[in-house]
Amino acid sequence: MRKHLLLPAAAALAVSGFIVAGMDAAIAGDQARVTAPDDPAIEWGPCPGFFPDTCRIGVLHGNPAEPRADIFFKVPANTDLPAHTHTSAERMVLVSGRMRVDYEGQAPAVIETGSYAYGPPGRAHSARCLDAGECVLFIAFNEPIDAIPVEEQTVETND
Repeated sequence: MRKHLLLPAAAALAVSGFIVAGMDAAIAGDQARVTAPDDPAIEWGPCPGFFPDTCRIGVLHGNPAEPRADIFFKVPANTDLPAHTHTSAERMVLVSGRMRVDYEGQAPAVIETGSYAYGPPGRAHSARCLDAGECVLFIAFNEPIDAIPVEEQTVETND
């Protein structure tokens, strides 16, 4: 029985060199790019319907319906974002503005321009773009992008 288990493992190791080489070729064919939030090439679209009408999303890389998409998320100053969750973790950098984020079960945090923030998958959160100008947030998702509204519009935090 062990011989049968080792054969697939050995075959997988032998093939892995080809898989890695194939991934390197696919990555090599992708173009490097630099994009600023004011780039006219960004196609800004609406956020999910339960967000304010002034909320916009610009896809930077990938397909939002597939894993590993990157976006800019922007809202005007003094805008509240309702409580919601995501299937995916979020890896974020605030590009402009100041944003308060309230994650369920945690003390509220203020994200300053240039700061990194991590949001765990499934953790309810709400936010407010504070009065330091428009908030633009870079977000990298592991899974397809979604936003699921939470029934209550506030999140219980540990203030």
